[in-house]
Amino acid sequence: MRIRAAVLRRAPVERPYAVSRPLSIETVELDPPGPDEVLVKIGGAGLCHSDLSVINGDRVRPVPVALGHEASAMVEECGPGVTDLQRGDHVVMSFVPTCGFCSPCREGRGALCEPGNAANGRGTLLSGARRIRCDGEELNHHSGVSAFGEYAVVSRRSVVRIDKDIPLVEAALFGCAVMTGVGAVVNTCNVRAGQSVAVVGLGGVGLSALLGAVACGAARIVAVDLSPDKLRIAEDLGATDTFLASDPEVAEQIRAATGGGVDHALEMAGSVKAFDLAYRITRRGGTTATAGLANPNHVLTLPPVGLVGEERIVRGSYMGSCVPARDIPRYIELYRRGRLPVNKLMSGTSPLDQINEGLDLLDQGKVIRQVIAM
Repeated sequence: MRIRAAVLRRAPVERPYAVSRPLSIETVELDPPGPDEVLVKIGGAGLCHSDLSVINGDRVRPVPVALGHEASAMVEECGPGVTDLQRGDHVVMSFVPTCGFCSPCREGRGALCEPGNAANGRGTLLSGARRIRCDGEELNHHSGVSAFGEYAVVSRRSVVRIDKDIPLVEAALFGCAVMTGVGAVVNTCNVRAGQSVAVVGLGGVGLSALLGAVACGAARIVAVDLSPDKLRIAEDLGATDTFLASDPEVAEQIRAATGGGVDHALEMAGSVKAFDLAYRITRRGGTTATAGLANPNHVLTLPPVGLVGEERIVRGSYMGSCVPARDIPRYIELYRRGRLPVNKLMSGTSPLDQINEGLDLLDQGKVIRQVIAM
């Protein structure tokens, strides 16, 4: 079938994106789903910094690529071997397909699925196939999803069925922002009721983490960002304390306000400076976790004596340490009960044709989560 999709043909691309137009809206050919694959009609696709990191060159992915990884959709057709889905089912996409058989999958660490991450690095589906072409040229898939298009062919291992009462535009956020942010709190840090949490970097993932901390019953929730507007949003979402990251005394202020630092500090900005701040505001014996995707050439330096003498824990969190089939339904149920109001993260919707302008708003920190509504 022929569809419209947003294609990135080179990277890095200079800013502003409304001028450089990194994503071209092209008519491409989509093959039918192969074995253990499904054809889906995209309902909503969120604009995320992980998309920006491919465009600006921070994260190298093979091009040309049909971009987009945070999405919800409706099943249109099931390929051979797919017996547990049917046409009309609503699904949320996972940006790492989980094979279910490799060592990390067997240990309940689906985010680290070895075949899934290898396929993402190659720009293929989990099967190794590419199902998108343009004028006879194969296009790469982004994270096995390629959601910035009208339809997509994805691995069955890349989708999680959800109830149909959740609007697809809102459901899209569960595919990355919510899974990564809430998962970092719940799975990676195992935050318990009454503990203290700091979130450094208040984009869609960071504010999702803040909502996760509220849902876990954290007693003290510290929000840190460069934007006063985002700090006001964080306060409305449940932050007990807010601090401007640009203040040279911010670390000392937070340690003073929290009696020596927080139990858990999460870096969500993808910045070495932000991680350094998160580490400095973590108490003795506490955990500093990062889910931000910094430039791979950037290096962090930590004094080992502090790790030993203060029994500090430093952790990475990819995809919120989630098992998508387990965690996405859990988080959606919390949303349904009003415990996880992720709809408040929505900055609005826009059509596919305005995607480059939306990238500028995201890059400039003027929005939390925009969703391309198909």
